[in-house]
Amino acid sequence: MPVKVHLDRVGMAFTTPAGTFRAVEPLDLEIPTGRFVSLVGPSGCGKSTLFNIIAGLLQPTEGRVLIDGEDATGTIGRVGYMLQKDLLLPWRTVLDNVVLGMEIQGKPMKAARERALPLLQKYGLAGFERLYPNSLSGGMRQRAALLRTLLFDTDVILLDEPFGALDAQTKLHMQEWLMQLWSDFKKTVVFVTHDVEEAIYLSDEIHVMGTRPGRILETIPVTIPRPRARTTALTPEFIALKDRCLKLLTAAAPALEAA
Repeated sequence: MPVKVHLDRVGMAFTTPAGTFRAVEPLDLEIPTGRFVSLVGPSGCGKSTLFNIIAGLLQPTEGRVLIDGEDATGTIGRVGYMLQKDLLLPWRTVLDNVVLGMEIQGKPMKAARERALPLLQKYGLAGFERLYPNSLSGGMRQRAALLRTLLFDTDVILLDEPFGALDAQTKLHMQEWLMQLWSDFKKTVVFVTHDVEEAIYLSDEIHVMGTRPGRILETIPVTIPRPRARTTALTPEFIALKDRCLKLLTAAAPALEAA
């Protein structure tokens, strides 16, 4: 399978009054086309720093970012990026929020709305198109924000804990909804989460990260067949994967405390 995103010896250090702080040690990471991969790790392990580097918002101090084999280091607009906060504009309707990325790219508003409207109806936002964000639940707002990211028309989507602020039941529904979107759109997805079960349920592979400096401790393939039912979490394979991830994260914790 061809590589869509390659972090080639990418590292990041920041200069502070106290000296140089190493946020991410130089690392190699290859993400195949069309795969769903997750980054799991403690706060401060460099997950968001890597996201900002892939998105072109932050220039790494070492290495380069390749997308489809081309150097995209520091280049904005090559990936879609969604944060935990939905960042919907309160003065725009749901429909006009969803088309914002296409509008920025220069697509005529009429054509953008015509493209987005059937997707709103298909993916659970029928009847909400003309409402404003303050009328929506947290889950509905995240649906609108994710559709906006997908319609930005990039092959790579970065999702930084998009369901972290949702209640447990809504979070489960959103995970299933995201799996349907991913299956339909065939995007390459890089997903950040603190939730190990969420990472296993969603991912093709999980990159478990450690901190001080940020680094990849281990890459764990998730070979559980798709589609995955919720009862998958009760299977021996799922439990073994969870145990492996938690042991890696726990082993890294003493080093954090001693640092």
